[in-house]
Amino acid sequence: MDRGVRFLNACRRLPVDCTPVWIMRQAGRYLPEYRAVRARVGFFELCKTPDLVAEVTVQPVDRLGVDAAILFSDILVPLEGMGLPVVFDDAGPHLPEPVRTAADVARLAVPDPIEATGFVMEGIRRTRAALGGKVPLIGFAGAPFTLAAYAVEGGGTKSFSRIKGLLFSDPHTAHRLLERIGRTIGAYLAAQVEAGAEAIQVFDSWAGVLAPSDYAHFALPYTKQVIDAVPKGRVPIIVFGVETGSLLEQLAETGADVVGVDWRVPLDEARRRVGPAVAVQGNLDPCSLLAPPAEIERRVLDVLARAGDAPGHVFNLGHGILPETPVDHAVAMVEAVHRLSARPRAA
Repeated sequence: MDRGVRFLNACRRLPVDCTPVWIMRQAGRYLPEYRAVRARVGFFELCKTPDLVAEVTVQPVDRLGVDAAILFSDILVPLEGMGLPVVFDDAGPHLPEPVRTAADVARLAVPDPIEATGFVMEGIRRTRAALGGKVPLIGFAGAPFTLAAYAVEGGGTKSFSRIKGLLFSDPHTAHRLLERIGRTIGAYLAAQVEAGAEAIQVFDSWAGVLAPSDYAHFALPYTKQVIDAVPKGRVPIIVFGVETGSLLEQLAETGADVVGVDWRVPLDEARRRVGPAVAVQGNLDPCSLLAPPAEIERRVLDVLARAGDAPGHVFNLGHGILPETPVDHAVAMVEAVHRLSARPRAA
């Protein structure tokens, strides 16, 4: 079975000949090919240059043998189109004009995705051409809560005091911000599908900082809004959050076809909790790839055993691949997944 078909079938819970595998944050500092490109161009400039996007998106497919490619971009890209400048430097991303008041929310645009982020759509088209049908291409975006957190905090944070302060002290303004981001991201992902993305992942990277009741009130409705905006039945949709062990049941309610699981919840428990209506993705601890290949294989086998024989499992790391990961260890993981999960084909 073709690798791309295998991946898409697993997303849709159809039987496959073996478990497909892809790696979140595929292109990155662990790949020397990527570092060579980044030596010539800044991160955000790379995100906005379609030919380079295609080049670095294809790199890990060729090097690792994964079953799908994820578009090289960043979840903060759509915020610029809304009127929020984004700066990337050695300290990471930050937003010099954070959203803190109702007036700040009112000035945000809901942009046309082609006008504001046409370079992303062109990157999808050029990447599809470069892949030549070898594997499917996954588009993605950040979920409204995670993007609102960046917008309000002005960058990364450990306490999340500003975004949670807004949620709890001025919920009306918070809902207006989330709704506006939700409309932006829904249109953005629909445009990615029209441009040729063959699956979509919604990253709610910071959802795990919310209590289940707060997630239900402030995050879940807007993630549903985004997923509802993607043309029904056109592509599989994956939803993923970090440290969301308390939210798995709610992630399964978003309308996504697949729930991503980080390494903090055993995959068999996650399968039981999300129910039979969705597939699961995950969930090897990224630090496992720092271990010797024999230990990597042992850990891969444990994930596969917990996934069981039911269709609808996409093997993945429980979060992004670490910069210090040896490339040959990532290759060993992919090879182990394919070998250990292979099933005899039906006659």
